[in-house]
Amino acid sequence: MNHLRSESKPSWADVEASLEKVANILGRNRVARDITAEEVLGVLRPIFQRGKRAMADHTRSYVRAAYSWAIKSELDYRSASPRRFKLHTNPAAGIPTEPKTPGTRWLDEEEFVRLYRWLECPDTSVHLPYTSAVLILMLTGQRVEEIARLHLDQWDSKERIIDWSKTKNGSPHAIPVPDLATELIRSIIPNKFGWYFPSAKDPTKPVSAGTLYSFMWRQRERTVIPIVTNRDLRRTWKTLAGKAGVSKEIRDRIQNHALQDVSSKSYDRWNYMPEKREGMEKWNAFVTALLEKTPGRIAA
Repeated sequence: MNHLRSESKPSWADVEASLEKVANILGRNRVARDITAEEVLGVLRPIFQRGKRAMADHTRSYVRAAYSWAIKSELDYRSASPRRFKLHTNPAAGIPTEPKTPGTRWLDEEEFVRLYRWLECPDTSVHLPYTSAVLILMLTGQRVEEIARLHLDQWDSKERIIDWSKTKNGSPHAIPVPDLATELIRSIIPNKFGWYFPSAKDPTKPVSAGTLYSFMWRQRERTVIPIVTNRDLRRTWKTLAGKAGVSKEIRDRIQNHALQDVSSKSYDRWNYMPEKREGMEKWNAFVTALLEKTPGRIAA
């Protein structure tokens, strides 16, 4: 867990909570090398049988990752104080993963406007930072965790740029923000801890991606917004921004998708900020035109 924290991995809190539960079940004071694959299965089966398939798979991946880290750490000749776990196998290595179904859902223009207008003027009492966070997701196409954890230090109001030093793919990332999103961010006063979208329960922390997911799910159940997840919004941005005339290369760079060609990975150090800014201007004009067709909040 210290390693995840030192790497600024946004998932560390979820991983820690999961592994704490696993440790309580398997025996917190047992030697790690004594844990068997069958015992790990004994942790996963009850979760799976409750219908929590994703949770079971996440727990499996956390246990596997912990053992993998321990084995590599013990064999790291660069470390001055090597660990002595004496692990030879990973008990979770052979446990199959849950099959992944790639998402395909995206919002068309009418659905996009319907969701946008509801977020601007919700018909029920909500924690307003959550609606603002989802609007920024819609307008920028970024990863949920990166917008949810938006901090005062990452926003350059003068240049209208959000700058992340670390991201999911490990590369620094910065985007110019379209006018609609700029206006919204400037209207928000970060709390005293610097968070633009603080948790409703603990303002010392930003809202989690899971909480935003639950927030959206509750509105979907009420049928006041289209059926959509926060991840679908990223797919929606990719699709509609293409329709707005933004090239796929610039869309990929705005969304910080890893480019695998040798030139991009090893040689190209241009930040493409002018090109990304031009792309965002096209996108802003596209969204503005959509919203002008339907002024004000529309009915569900």
